Amino acid sequence: MTYRVTLIPGDGIGPEITVQTLRVLQATGIDFEWDEQLAGVAAVDATGTPMPDATLESIRVRKIALKGPLTTPLGTGFRSVNVALRKEFELYANVRPAKTFIPGGRYENVDIVLIRENLEGLYSGIEHFIRIGNDPRAAGESIAITTRDGCDRVIRYAFEYALKNGRKKVSIVHKANILKVVSGLFLEVGREIAKQYAGRVVMNDLIVDNCAMQLVLKPEQFDVIVTTNLFGDILSDEISGLVGGLGLAPGGNIGTSAAIFEAVHGSAPDIAGQNRANPAAQMFAAAMLLDHLGELEAARRVREAVECTVVDDGIRTRDLGGNASTSDFGEAVTRRVSRVS
Repeated sequence: MTYRVTLIPGDGIGPEITVQTLRVLQATGIDFEWDEQLAGVAAVDATGTPMPDATLESIRVRKIALKGPLTTPLGTGFRSVNVALRKEFELYANVRPAKTFIPGGRYENVDIVLIRENLEGLYSGIEHFIRIGNDPRAAGESIAITTRDGCDRVIRYAFEYALKNGRKKVSIVHKANILKVVSGLFLEVGREIAKQYAGRVVMNDLIVDNCAMQLVLKPEQFDVIVTTNLFGDILSDEISGLVGGLGLAPGGNIGTSAAIFEAVHGSAPDIAGQNRANPAAQMFAAAMLLDHLGELEAARRVREAVECTVVDDGIRTRDLGGNASTSDFGEAVTRRVSRVS
């Protein structure tokens, strides 16, 4: 069977880490037909728009994409293409797994999947400046939107994910003590859904600031975390830090009609073209893509190959304390995957 997948190499280091990831996927023996498209700064340079129609149409047709990091200008320029893609394809669940596999670190038993609501909250994009006197930008206002349906589908996804993947507990993270409406609704819906999974999945809930503290005190107490958009954005990076940083952090954006998998770190333009970037996160994202396609054995092989390359072979890029280049790392992982293909 041939899988037809949209490929967005991305900006900065994106093309470098994507090339190495494609080598690893080829070594699995699974047949892919890649439709390469542009987005972000690379698309602006080539077409004048950060999200060309051809890219959107490719994802609509194929319904699955592997994406490298994209650059978003700070404060000015175009809005985040990542956010726009989520909205365009209603990618309501952002899935961020993090697992310890490098020995000798501070945390040895981290195995957490954070599931973040991906469309609502303060990232709804409803914001404006307020004029006071002669100053048209005297104040800024952002509006958080939380819907019952939005809460229901992402929390239900988290419980179903737990059942499907042999997870035992879902922690609902909120700020309902202060944000009694937008966060209170999320907790209310979560408690209602948890009753439907009683006896199969344990549920607890935590205020977000307590959750942030507990993650650094005793992260092994967490299994699956589900939370709102802004809190998930922050906590997912904290969790990545527990297992070695964003260089090891993949993500999946899951919707009703499409799914996009990506390395969640930035485009790192300062090291682009220097063969220094860590491609592990993009490789882990590819493993998530394989899971989504039902190619579970191939996904397992890719994950194990990355882990063994780092731990057993001692081949590490600079962010992991080594001196391996991007291509060195890619070659090593590819060799390991090829041994069992």
